Amino acid sequence: MNVRPDFSRHGNKAETAPAFLSVWDMHSYYGESYIVQGISFNVHEGEILALLGRNGAGKTTTLRSIARLGTPQVQRGEIWLDHKPLHNMASHEAAMNGLGLVPEDRRIIPGLTVEENLQLAQIAPPVGWSIERLYDLFPRLGERRKQEGVTLSGGEQQMLSIARALARDIKVLLLDEPYEGLAPVIVDEIEKTLRHIKEQGMTTIIVEQNAVRALQLADRAIILDTGSIVFDGTAAEVLENESLRAEYLAI
Repeated sequence: MNVRPDFSRHGNKAETAPAFLSVWDMHSYYGESYIVQGISFNVHEGEILALLGRNGAGKTTTLRSIARLGTPQVQRGEIWLDHKPLHNMASHEAAMNGLGLVPEDRRIIPGLTVEENLQLAQIAPPVGWSIERLYDLFPRLGERRKQEGVTLSGGEQQMLSIARALARDIKVLLLDEPYEGLAPVIVDEIEKTLRHIKEQGMTTIIVEQNAVRALQLADRAIILDTGSIVFDGTAAEVLENESLRAEYLAI
């Protein structure tokens, strides 16, 4: 249900939240277009949350709003990560505090090798994800470490985008359409990796048009419809509810 997160309060000011990531009453716009219309939800540490809905429901806008990007414009709301308020931060500050967005277009930097893309992103010294550990996670990247990143296949570029986010020792991984245009065998490989990093404690929000694959991966699901939450529950509940899937996901 669309219920306000249970913020703990000190005086009259919300200073902390029980969940690892909390979004409260977030409203986002593209110009005059009112896209995200007052949504609230919690994500617990180590959880995979599938953010689903038809095209135009507000899924990508929600991810970009959490990541504090300049567009869309967040007009109102609170975003808390690991007891820190992100809602007044710029995007680079939110990234420094643990958010890692992997956009749909991947944004591999031209002219740089796989390894240079990772080195550019990595904090120094690395705390959790060294480059060699990332190569263990993505062996294909290790094999192609000296190859220019933009010449990789689509699946390999997606792996590089995820590895680049992890290189910053993030707390929450935000994935926008990670399976788009990829062969099923590559999707299987990426899913296996996401399950592995979940076992390491990574918290993940995934936006994906292939709703069944996302639900099979996720612990929980939120369904958006015209910028509002119409369902917040377990992924299994969505998989078992044919009428819900037909009405809001067309599956």
